[in-house]
Formats: sequence, structure tokens, C-alpha cells
Amino acid sequence: MMMSFKMAIRSISSNKLRSVLTMLGIIIGVMALVVLVSLVDGATSSVTDRILSLGSNMVTVNISDDKGKPVTLNTLKEWTGSVEKLSVIAPYAQDTATGKGKNGNGSLIVYGTTPPYYDIQDLQLAMGRFLKNTDVDNNSYVCVINETCAEELIGYADCVGDTITLDGTRYTVVGVVTNNENSLTAIFSSGTMVAYVPYTSLLRLSDKVSTEITSFYVGAEEESTIAEAEEAITNVLMERFEEDDEAFKVSSQDILEDTMEEITSILTILLGGIAAISLIVGGIGIMNIMLVTVTERTREIGIRKAIGANRKTILMQFLMEAVVICMFGCAIGIFMSWAILQIVTTIVSSMGMKFSLDLGVVLIAVVFCFVIGVLFGLYPANKAAKMKPIDALHYGG
Repeated sequence: MMMSFKMAIRSISSNKLRSVLTMLGIIIGVMALVVLVSLVDGATSSVTDRILSLGSNMVTVNISDDKGKPVTLNTLKEWTGSVEKLSVIAPYAQDTATGKGKNGNGSLIVYGTTPPYYDIQDLQLAMGRFLKNTDVDNNSYVCVINETCAEELIGYADCVGDTITLDGTRYTVVGVVTNNENSLTAIFSSGTMVAYVPYTSLLRLSDKVSTEITSFYVGAEEESTIAEAEEAITNVLMERFEEDDEAFKVSSQDILEDTMEEITSILTILLGGIAAISLIVGGIGIMNIMLVTVTERTREIGIRKAIGANRKTILMQFLMEAVVICMFGCAIGIFMSWAILQIVTTIVSSMGMKFSLDLGVVLIAVVFCFVIGVLFGLYPANKAAKMKPIDALHYGG
């Protein structure tokens, strides 16, 4: 075995350019496999972290049939204090309105909600305050707007205390929230003017909103998991709506995570398959060059057989050469993949993304290259091993 390995190294070294060109297919195939899969894994990790940051403790509830037992603000207050695993509950309803300020006017998205909405949605104040319970209880005409709305309607962000009109009704601005990229609401309303008003105030402003709450968010307690909170609110709703699980829908960020995992798994398999095809093409190149090598060394084979080398020895010699070429190409491909991933990570570091070698993929690449070396080297090696000494010695002589 060791002798075959040394002879394989000697043969590869004696034809450096040809050996490198032969390895090129394997190098490219390994780079395609490792780099593409590692990029997908890195992107998946980044997106998953982003999803988790969009309110990992948030459960969304939508009611389609209240069975004559409508959910109201008082109902949500009762659940907040009595249902375990739940820390806060915030109703939400939305409508569009025409907003007007001292600097201009335009269409806004108006959210009617309560104070817990701020923490559940991970909003961030630039100045002022968010809604208070007294605002909801007193049906106050106050609002919290985003920075986009402040700039468009009023002309400046420091506008706490100023007033705007929503469909002709005057609202006092008590706070301004940042255009927070980590907020799910902010992402979906990016570049849009948004105003948050007390839920009771939106009842007066919009005909589309009623006292019967059909949508609300639930926040899990710190020591509770999102699954426990989801189970807790589901049990409460099942009891209220006569065990009819079609009367409502409970969803959480886990759905987004599961969907992402499914998509990336399919993408990984697809890209891995494409890269595997590249490796197979490289294997065909190795078979081709090994057939040429066998032909060139026909007299050498005849001499070795004439002095006592058996079929197994010749087979092992050429098979080892094919495997060594493959594994050298694999090693170079892995190193170049690491270098490429480092470069890509440096380029996209400002986006908070990081790519690294996936050891599992590297192991798959190594095993796959070894198998390719054996499979595509076996035919040329077997051809050399089956040569008759006399025919080999007469070849070209």
C-alpha cells in the first residue's frame, strides 16, 4: 500500500501541469459544493436570527367566529392576570386614514392598540412616550407616529406636542418611534407613514373597527417558551369557543422558522446536487487521464509483471494514483473554499452576516471525492492489471 502511494506521488509529480489540470474538475466541484452549501447555511442562520429578533415571544391570534362570546378589552385584561404562561396581551386593528400636518398631508396606516403592543412588537421610541392605559380608558385623541410620518406631515422629528389630523380629527403627538429594522411592523410598513392610537380612539375614527376584538398579540412570560404560551392561549380559546378549533387561528414565529428551514433544506439539496454533478464531471476527467496514463506506461506494466508483480499490485498502483489525484484536488478545493468564504464574510460583514466552513459538508466532500477516485479509477486500473506481460512488452517496441 505504501509503495503504491509513493509511486502515485512520483507519477503525479513527474507530470505537474497535467496533474493540476486533471484535478481542476475536482477542485471546482468541491468549491461549488462547499461554498454554495456554506453560503446557504450562513444565510439561513442570519435570516433565522433576524426572525427570532422580530419578537420571538410573540403569538398572534385571529378569531373568525366568536360563537356569540365576543372578545373585548375587558376580556383581554382578565386573561392577562389569570392565564399562566402569558405576560401581556395587546389587541390590534388597523385602517387607513388621511393625515394632515403643518408640512403636508398623505395616507397613513393607523393602528389601534394598547400599551403592551410596544414591548410585544419591540418598538423603540426616538422621543416622547408610547400609549398609556389612561389613554385607552379615556378614549384620548393622542397618537404615536413613526419618523417617516413626522418628517412628511410635520417636517421634523422632534414633534412631541404638535398636532396632526386623521380624517379630520385632531390628534396630539405624544411620541415618535424609530423606523426600527428589528420590528416586524416596521419591516412591513417600511417607508410608510404609521400612527398608533388607543384602540378605543380608533373605534370612533374608523367604521371598520368594532368593540369585538378579532385580532390580538400574546407575549410569553420570560421563563416560558413560545410553545407553552401558544398552548395556553389555545386552551383558553378552545374552552371559550366550544372546542371549535376552526373558530380561531393561533400562530407564532415558529411557523416562519419552520418554513425557512424547509426552504433552505430544499435549496441545500438542490445546490448540493448541482455541485455533485460537477464532481462527477471531474471524475470523468480523472478516468480519461488515467486511461492515457495506462497507455503511456504499458511497457512499464509489462516489465513489472515480467519480474513478478501480480494483478492486485498493478491494480492497486493505478487505483491509488486516481484516488491520490482526487484527494489532492479535494484538499485544494476545501482550502480555496475557506478563502472564498473569508473574503465573502469580509465583504458582507456590515450586513451582520458570517459564513464559515460547514464541517459536515467538508466531510461529505472528502468522502464523495474518495468514492469518485475509486469508481472512476477502477476501470483504468483494472485495464492495466489485466494486461498480459508479453503484449505489454511488445507495445510500441
